[in-house]
Amino acid sequence: MGTRLAIFNQKGGVGKTTTTLNLGAALAKRGVAPLMIDLDAQAHLSSILSPVSSGADSLFAFYNDAKPLRDLARPVFFGADLLPAHAELIKVDSLFGKGPDILNRLKQGLDTGYGGPRPVLIDCCPMLGVLSLSGVFASGRVLIPISTDFLSVKGALALENTLRALEHVLKYRVERRYLLTRFDARRRMSHDIATQLGERFGAELCETRIAETVGVAQSPSVGKDIFSHAPGSRGAQDYEKLLEELLSTGFLEV
Repeated sequence: MGTRLAIFNQKGGVGKTTTTLNLGAALAKRGVAPLMIDLDAQAHLSSILSPVSSGADSLFAFYNDAKPLRDLARPVFFGADLLPAHAELIKVDSLFGKGPDILNRLKQGLDTGYGGPRPVLIDCCPMLGVLSLSGVFASGRVLIPISTDFLSVKGALALENTLRALEHVLKYRVERRYLLTRFDARRRMSHDIATQLGERFGAELCETRIAETVGVAQSPSVGKDIFSHAPGSRGAQDYEKLLEELLSTGFLEV
């Protein structure tokens, strides 16, 4: 089975969706067709790749109507499949509570009905609730993007505490890697944060840093991944390096 990887931070605006998008595209460039899951009711990933107009065509139907995952999957232009989100996903917490059945439903759906041997990338919502926890439960490993600003670091530290608490329930340690995004080498704060996180997380901090570039920022707004939008750019190089690092360390397997 390919790796399932949840991309999560309890703060928005850190490059979570952009990282999911570009990791998926980087895998597809290598001839590996990932399954991408949008677990965020804001549906940013879906709006870029394949927007849906109704909750009945989204993951909400999986939770609300027990619609099979394979019936909801949509092809993505660069060679992946997407399980799309819709704003109705925000109802999942209030409709189903937070018991083990709902928290494990996505994992069971992937285990028994859909997914296969390919890698699965899960774009989690930034709120700590049923959807984000479902992504963690389904994957068992988390990539945590951290933009180089104080509030993003604070969100990552809060998530570290959350993962530690979850491990008492899961009975295993959730594997994680921390990824610096929007890294501006000209700013001293970027280097200070990199040093701080390196001391805190050691080898769990990715060596690759995603630079703050125009191409990475612009590509989602035109409905493209960085390789389609600016294939020779620094951003494309950074995401290639990130994929290579995750593969070479065994954190992501194909």
